[in-house]
Amino acid sequence: MNSIRRYLQFVKPYRMQIIGTIFIGLIKFAIPLIIPMLIKYVIDDVIGNHALSEQVKIHRLTYVMASMVAVFVLLRPPIEYYRQYFAQWTASKILYDIRDTLYTHIHKLSFKYYANTRAGEIISRVINDVEQTKTFVISGLMNLWLDIATIVIAMVIMFTMSVQLSVISILLFPFYAFSVRYFFGNLRILTRERSQALAEVQSYLTERIQGMSIIKSFAIEEFEQKQFDKQNKNFLNKALRHTSWNAKSFAAVNTITDIAPLLVIGYSAYLVIQHHLTLGTMIAFFAYVDKLYDPLRRLVNSSTTLTQSFASMDRVFEFMDAKYDIIDEPDAIECKEVYGDVSFENVSFSYAEKENLVLKNISLAVKKGETIALVGMSGGGKSTLVSLIPRFYDVTKGCILMDGIDIRRFKVRTLRDKIGVVFQDNILFSESVKENILLGKPGASDEEVFNAAKAANAHEFILGLPEGYDTKVGERGVKLSGGQKQRVAIARVFLKNPPLLILDEATSALDLESEHLIQEAIEQLAKDRTTFVVAHRLSTITHADRIVLIEHGEIVEIGKHEELMALQGGYYRLFQVQQLEQKESEAD
Repeated sequence: MNSIRRYLQFVKPYRMQIIGTIFIGLIKFAIPLIIPMLIKYVIDDVIGNHALSEQVKIHRLTYVMASMVAVFVLLRPPIEYYRQYFAQWTASKILYDIRDTLYTHIHKLSFKYYANTRAGEIISRVINDVEQTKTFVISGLMNLWLDIATIVIAMVIMFTMSVQLSVISILLFPFYAFSVRYFFGNLRILTRERSQALAEVQSYLTERIQGMSIIKSFAIEEFEQKQFDKQNKNFLNKALRHTSWNAKSFAAVNTITDIAPLLVIGYSAYLVIQHHLTLGTMIAFFAYVDKLYDPLRRLVNSSTTLTQSFASMDRVFEFMDAKYDIIDEPDAIECKEVYGDVSFENVSFSYAEKENLVLKNISLAVKKGETIALVGMSGGGKSTLVSLIPRFYDVTKGCILMDGIDIRRFKVRTLRDKIGVVFQDNILFSESVKENILLGKPGASDEEVFNAAKAANAHEFILGLPEGYDTKVGERGVKLSGGQKQRVAIARVFLKNPPLLILDEATSALDLESEHLIQEAIEQLAKDRTTFVVAHRLSTITHADRIVLIEHGEIVEIGKHEELMALQGGYYRLFQVQQLEQKESEAD
């Protein structure tokens, strides 16, 4: 019930539209209720009225039928159109608002959340689960009231026609209510399990499609087929359990709704034989019984989608309740101007409370305009250290100061606005090259984009693409080479023009020509900026103002290239090994 209450907060802005739609719907549903009375009138007052001549009967029949045709041809179609249109419009607007809220929520979730949650799971909740809640808006908030109104109107008319038959027609209502409560309570749980299993299939499929090159290169199609079959079979089992329970509920409830009309037929026929009821009244009453039980059957028929709606609501709000690891303090300030001094003071960090520390008591003072290179073996904590600066994660102990202010005092978005980051594997979106560069400064002019691309040594290759800057790069930039993607990513940072720069292994895994072009662009980008460089190839950072060797989460050496080489410690050994490897590679 909590999910429903929370969902109604999204419904609240559209309550007048819903009320209007229900009002139009009442007219739409009320019109067919005329039919049984019409049948009674035609049978008892026209056909069965022996006091009237044949000509008068035909005249009355023609008049009443012409009136009904006018109602059903001229009045009902526009009412039906506007009811359907406003119902769908309102539901679509509510879903739009929910997805908009969820997308804002997605941006606030931390890297830690995405490290532990599959993308397909998130997509399933934002797309599939939100869409499933549409049934609640249309069936639960609109059609339900219309069905209740139809039941009330039908019962009022029925009691005016025959109290005895009316009582018989509702005798089975308690059994109906018990059946609905018994079967559909468990159905919500089974529906939720099925939805989760489907989300797991989607997550698995999303990952495998993104990694199709790995599957093909290792020729493991058969193995992957078996793995997918396990996921698919799990969903099948959950779906079949759900289907079985749903079928039982349909069988039980529909049996009850079918028995009631039989009781009415039997007893009303008996009354007609005893001359206590007219034939027209019997036929009309039976028609109203159908109008009475039709809404109940609709509720049963929509029960699956309604329970899916409730289960999907649970999943949507479960995702919406995911905690933010990185949040602004109540009195957080804007990060307006950055001079460029950065200081790590006794910083320790672990990814989770019970995990070992990845960084241990790091202290490092960096002055404006300095280039600091972080080196060491993989897993030592280099990338983790620089990820703390834009608050992708928060420190576990200690603090990081920017211009003497703890970065946790700044509003996160304004802090990150002052930092430019180039990763080893930069993500490009499937839009054009120009649109990807514009991410650095949305709304920038074409001239600014071109200048940024030139500074990143990307302008020439972009002009050589089929449509130049308007060329679509494909998902994750698949149509560009690694070096080209890196240069577009660097162009984004040039366009952003931040005072602080983080380069996380931006030149690793590239060919020598691409590395040279990118290194040249990076040197230009780093001028007059405080720059942190995480480097694997030590030959690319010998120019750095200071080099910091990190091992097992601790700073073990710090100094200029010449100083560390003269020290002949850990940095010296790493450099010598890489030089030897490079010579052997060149010899091959």
